[in-house]
Amino acid sequence: MAPLVILIAVTLVLALAGAAGVRWLRPWPMAVRGGVAAMFTATGVAHFVGMREQLVSMVPPALPEPALLVTVTGVLELAGALGVLWPRTATWAAAGLSAMLVLMFPANVYAVQSGVLTAWDDQIVPRTLMQVVFLAATLTVFVHARRGQARLNRPAHSRS
Repeated sequence: MAPLVILIAVTLVLALAGAAGVRWLRPWPMAVRGGVAAMFTATGVAHFVGMREQLVSMVPPALPEPALLVTVTGVLELAGALGVLWPRTATWAAAGLSAMLVLMFPANVYAVQSGVLTAWDDQIVPRTLMQVVFLAATLTVFVHARRGQARLNRPAHSRS
């Protein structure tokens, strides 16, 4: 639940700052970009501190080297969090984070079915709804960043 709270809270604070006149936070997808960065920073750090053992236990037994997989995904989450903040890498970072959300979801299902996750908000329905929100956020960043890149790549005489 903490990642959802972080995503929503940071996005709202940044959106309000944009509405109050902070120019670089307009349009609103820029606030979502900040929320995504904050959320993946928190989840990436959790791969190394605090929740590491629980995350290792969530890796389905069919996959090799659970600790290494948790380390790699943590590094990728931290890289993605940084990447969404830089316009040159935001499209790729958002696409990568979106793919990770989809590819790692089966580990959440395994963790619930095997009893690793028992909290109410970690059960299939709430977890799926949160994943949909996370995916919507990363896809918002992807679309906005892609449109920004398309504008930059147009010839100067056709920009409006």
